[in-house]
Amino acid sequence: MQEDIQKLFDRMCDPKESEAYHFADKLGGVADEEAKNKLIELVKGDAWEVAYLACRALSKTKYQEEALDVIFETIFDKKNKSVQGAFVQILEEYNLSDRFVDIFKVYLFGNFKASTLAKDYLDSVEFDITPRTLRKAEKHWNHYLHNPEDEGSVDLKKSEVEPMFKEMKELFDQE
Repeated sequence: MQEDIQKLFDRMCDPKESEAYHFADKLGGVADEEAKNKLIELVKGDAWEVAYLACRALSKTKYQEEALDVIFETIFDKKNKSVQGAFVQILEEYNLSDRFVDIFKVYLFGNFKASTLAKDYLDSVEFDITPRTLRKAEKHWNHYLHNPEDEGSVDLKKSEVEPMFKEMKELFDQE
């Protein structure tokens, strides 16, 4: 079995392989603990295309939660700023219901593509929100307001974030 898994890794990581997505999906379907650890190492690696495929493979496993921790680290790693959007895009393969704060951070601090995709998730995913989740998000919002990377986007984000927070607070006030 390990030999078969290694062959899937080899095909997925081969830059000349036109069916790399197919092999990533197959690998995800058979990944054991050892394969998961190897995939996570690839996500952390320097070859972003392979890291992306490893994210895709991990999305097909029972290790999604652990994989998400690593994917968010990868998204926020400065070396990946230019390809951040690809890693945010692969998140659509994952259950994000417990990841409101992470998605919100991507929305605030991601590059244009990453931020746009994160906004789509914020609008479409049904998140499990608690008062603690909201406090954490507000902490990031305050940090953003005091350290915006792009002054021009502050007003736009304010117009989207403030009503979102108001709506969430009203939900908790009703309880």
